[in-house]
Amino acid sequence: MSSKKPRIMALLFLCLFCSGAVIAQEQVLQSYMQVFSRADLSAKTEVLKHAAADSRASEFMGELYNYALQFALFNSQILKDDPDMQKLVSFAARGAGDSGYHESLDTLWKLLSGYQDSLTGVEILMAMGKLGKGNSMAIENLNNYLLDQSSRYDAGTFADYPVLSACIAAVAELGDSSSYPALFSILTAGYPEVIVLEATGAMDLIRGDYKQFLIDIILKNPPEEKLAAFKAGMGSSVFGLAEQGQLAEVALEQGLAFGIVENNAALSALRYSAISALTRLQWTRASALAIRHYYRVQTDFQQGIVYKERFLEAIACLGAIGSSDAAMALALQLGLINARTERTGTFDEDITLALIQALGLIGDKAAFDYLLYISYLNYPDHIQAAAKNALDRFRW
Repeated sequence: MSSKKPRIMALLFLCLFCSGAVIAQEQVLQSYMQVFSRADLSAKTEVLKHAAADSRASEFMGELYNYALQFALFNSQILKDDPDMQKLVSFAARGAGDSGYHESLDTLWKLLSGYQDSLTGVEILMAMGKLGKGNSMAIENLNNYLLDQSSRYDAGTFADYPVLSACIAAVAELGDSSSYPALFSILTAGYPEVIVLEATGAMDLIRGDYKQFLIDIILKNPPEEKLAAFKAGMGSSVFGLAEQGQLAEVALEQGLAFGIVENNAALSALRYSAISALTRLQWTRASALAIRHYYRVQTDFQQGIVYKERFLEAIACLGAIGSSDAAMALALQLGLINARTERTGTFDEDITLALIQALGLIGDKAAFDYLLYISYLNYPDHIQAAAKNALDRFRW
């Protein structure tokens, strides 16, 4: 620290404590401002620290912090890279946030573009998160900042991850639903998983119609964004089974809305992910869509477009959903397999077993004759046993 510091501290105490006089709050503030103005840059932060420790200064500390921030803003062009100035901005920003001095918001926002080092940026953003609740301009500024960062990163620009994390945390603390699009932009910009998780966690914390926001994206946005929105919904800690089921139903509908020629990897992933979720959730409302998917995948499998595992997943989904229409679709397929087995003696063991197990789960009487007929054919013992177990589960 500069050798002038002892003289600065002496001047401070002379201004504040001479003759033991009782000094009015305004006089105390003016005295600290004078000492701050006269102090070397290296000592200005110490002036703020001494003021923060002064019991009489609590009423005006926010104003003093703002005074320091305005000084930093005025000198940002020439001193933005000076370590002492960065230290001052960080301390004053933290103090302004802790003291609840809302008048600092505009100055803090302007400082964010002036001081590019990570530590200073983090402190500024954290302070804005504390001070900006209910301030539409501050919320809009931070939303635009996040959108700009995502756009830059998507274009190949380096990301300052500590600053980005601090902005996500600030937006989450402000808790305004207008921040959903800005936070969602992080999910599609290609950021590392830890940043994506921070953004999805922030969206969970914000009070708003988050489910409808995601549904709108799944319905209206490009395929990659549809998939990102669905994944966010399935990973959300605030959605119950009903909300997840609704999202999965909309996602499957969108995945089926495009033909093979129009299809792409993201839409296929959306469709198969939705089927997996509907199976887990046993979401009966999506029965008609799941049956459409089943026939689509059956055709794709027969044409060699998809692997057998996809067809097995489609069968399992119908079994989990458990509707009469699903049972009929599966039973008809089992009937075809029975007829082929009777005629040629050949069958696909995996598919046959999956159909039997799914029909056993549903327990619909429409499948009874098809399962019973297995006992008359030359199926191996484990297929026969599976059919018997399925029949035993039927309720009449």
